[in-house]
Amino acid sequence: MKKTKLLFGVHSHQPVDNFDEVLFNAITKAYKPFFQTLKLFPDFKCSVHFSGWLLEFIKKNDKELFLLMQNLSNQIEFFSGGFYEPILASISSSDRIAQIQKLNIFIEKNFNQIPTGLWLTERVWDDSIISDLSLCGIKYVIVDDYHLIANGITQNLQGYFLTENNSHKIALFPISKSLRYSIPFNDIDYVKEQLLSIATTKEGSNGAIIFDDGEKFGIWPQTYDLCYTNGWLKDFFELCTSSTIIETQTYREFFETNRALGLVYLPTLSYEEMGEWSALDEKQSSRGGIWKNFFLKYPQSNWIHKRVLGLSKKQIDDKNYLECLYKAQCNDVLWHGVFGGIYLPSLRDTAYRYIIECENILKSKDAEIVDIDFDGYDEYKLSSNELLAIIKPNYGASMVELDIRDEKFNLLNTLTRRAEKYHSQTQNEHQKQDDSKIKTIHGNVFTAGENKQIYIDRYQKYSNLDHISDNSLNIESFKTNRFLQHGTFVNSAYESVDEKGTIFKCRGKILETEAELIKSYVLDKNNLLCDVEIKGDAQRSLVYANEWNLHFAMYDALQINNLPLEEDMTFRTKTLSIFDLYLKKTIRFSFEEEVEVFICKNYTVSQSESGVDYTLQHLSLMFMKNFTKELKFNFCLSVE
Repeated sequence: MKKTKLLFGVHSHQPVDNFDEVLFNAITKAYKPFFQTLKLFPDFKCSVHFSGWLLEFIKKNDKELFLLMQNLSNQIEFFSGGFYEPILASISSSDRIAQIQKLNIFIEKNFNQIPTGLWLTERVWDDSIISDLSLCGIKYVIVDDYHLIANGITQNLQGYFLTENNSHKIALFPISKSLRYSIPFNDIDYVKEQLLSIATTKEGSNGAIIFDDGEKFGIWPQTYDLCYTNGWLKDFFELCTSSTIIETQTYREFFETNRALGLVYLPTLSYEEMGEWSALDEKQSSRGGIWKNFFLKYPQSNWIHKRVLGLSKKQIDDKNYLECLYKAQCNDVLWHGVFGGIYLPSLRDTAYRYIIECENILKSKDAEIVDIDFDGYDEYKLSSNELLAIIKPNYGASMVELDIRDEKFNLLNTLTRRAEKYHSQTQNEHQKQDDSKIKTIHGNVFTAGENKQIYIDRYQKYSNLDHISDNSLNIESFKTNRFLQHGTFVNSAYESVDEKGTIFKCRGKILETEAELIKSYVLDKNNLLCDVEIKGDAQRSLVYANEWNLHFAMYDALQINNLPLEEDMTFRTKTLSIFDLYLKKTIRFSFEEEVEVFICKNYTVSQSESGVDYTLQHLSLMFMKNFTKELKFNFCLSVE
């Protein structure tokens, strides 16, 4: 009987600059106990991937763990990847090579190994990366068995396959989904039977392939007690090292001693769950979407991604610039599945911090006109030493970014509330499960809860948006995004009527009559001057409502006109001041005349590894003024 060759790997990653308490918790509950347990079994060989920046953090902050990893390098194969864990297919070729080489150098210097294997972030496969991997000395990567199954290959997946592009070839190891779901959630006897069944296979290489999250061995729900208190991981290592028909190997050893199972060509996709999460509709969900669909699902994801692509094109010979650029390419903020991703404001703040730092290094001050988000329409970038503002003419001549340059903080880092497939799920829609068993987080059930109302926005939550409504507009209808719209300006395309791109005009309708709206911007140091003029003939009293959506890092640290922030607030005022203790800045709106003001907190409801997240994304502000035929609405936004 052939032996089962167990190819066991773990990959560990945290979003760039994640909170220290999260990192130390992962070290204490997952990373360190994993290697401490592994040390007890010197005959157990495995493969490991850590994001480069996470390795740097461990080296600096937990020398005991880092030394332990170094001392175990005789039984561990270290895998390369993008240093800051980007989706390789989503960044440029030069950045891809630079990030891989950066991690290669770190691994060689600290673990005395030259990597030949690469952990493919989120297993997002695209043929375009093959040549660059080959140039970096990578001979094999990890994909999912779903990659091959989706292309009709369903038999004999217990080994590696070869593929090629542009005369460069690479080996592909497909992870077994059944093992991925079993380890460490099923009991040892069940896992043993799975491994032994591979040993009885008459054809093929008899490779049991598993490469999964290091975090599932300690910080996924209930897994610390499972793996360490109850000894699952120790029992697993004991099983694999004592069995006469199971042999552990590194991927390098298996690759060097076994032939390929054949030539394959893979479609552009990721693992099965990712295909479901990235699907744009129910029809596509049944067959799976591609990872880049997240740029279509979430405009804020697309904006961050395309901002980084634009900065990549401007690469300058500056080490700090390149480091900020690579950190901004970290994948977590760009998508959403069972983890929070794009729904987590802190991840978006981190991305913008490095985007703004790149802008500061460039020292850009002149107006720039360019199609940033690849939608076929130019955006207008206005810069001063203090602020950077970006205007989107084809969406209401609204503002989509307002950066405080010295604090590296985007005040418009907002997220639109959208319908998610899981919003309608209930426990009854799932098959009954044995709640006494620990389950993988992919089986989590989303339940919104009684106090977690789900609201959907009818338009993107940008800023300086123009609404035409009536006296039925109140703070409740504003908060729920259900107020009446009597105008067509909020998401219409405006035309730039000056060379600098600071004056925009739109012809639309108010009720059934033709109207014109002219909007202008002037950025002067730390002041943004905005003028709005409406010419129409509606023949009835209406309400012009100017909407802003402002993001802050710590809402408890805000004071609104010297009052603590509440869930809902209303004012009649000529000046609205928001003091942010976190930024140590005051954001002030100054109006020529007294206006009515609504302020409300804007939440999203999303699934996460714990089940559900109720997240405060931004403050929504509405400034209102009555008018009939014509309107002039002028104000200054200052950041002091």
